[in-house]
Amino acid sequence: MEERDIRQESERELIHQIVAGSKQDFRILVDRYKQKIYGLLRGMGASPMDAQDLTQEAFIKAYRKLASHQPDKSFASWLYAIAANLLKDHKKKYRFEEHSIGQAEAAVSDGPEQSVLRTERRTEFQRLLARLPANYRMSLLLRYTNDLSYEEIGELLEVPVSKVQNDLYRAKKRLKQLMIEDKEGMEYEMLEPR
Repeated sequence: MEERDIRQESERELIHQIVAGSKQDFRILVDRYKQKIYGLLRGMGASPMDAQDLTQEAFIKAYRKLASHQPDKSFASWLYAIAANLLKDHKKKYRFEEHSIGQAEAAVSDGPEQSVLRTERRTEFQRLLARLPANYRMSLLLRYTNDLSYEEIGELLEVPVSKVQNDLYRAKKRLKQLMIEDKEGMEYEMLEPR
């Protein structure tokens, strides 16, 4: 049995126990997915505070509806769908523009130079990511930050696997193009006389 299958089987058992009344076990699922949900929401344009609130709201909603989760379906995909829908509703409700992605906290072991460089690289990457169409951005985030399979992404986004593969291919190609354009733009600016 593959590791993913074993994990899904243990999650099914855990969910069964939670639905049967072992409420404290829900904390295991929260701990397992809270950073991934937060990262997904930030990647889709939520501000840090909104992402925190929506992550919490996603878990509350998931807990309340846990009995309706289909055991043969991926819990992660189901949870990501809840979070993505909450963000979509939030954007409609408040009509906010997508926020630029904030800077991540640096590791304590890094010196100030490494911390600044990492933050700048991450901020630059998030800025480029924000320039991609929403479907490309969502596919990239689900695949590379949340480690979902093509099938799980297709299920979550309600699109065929071939569209997921196509979106990922185009997203990576477009991201590379944006990086090249940005690099060329910076080199040009450095050559301009002041």
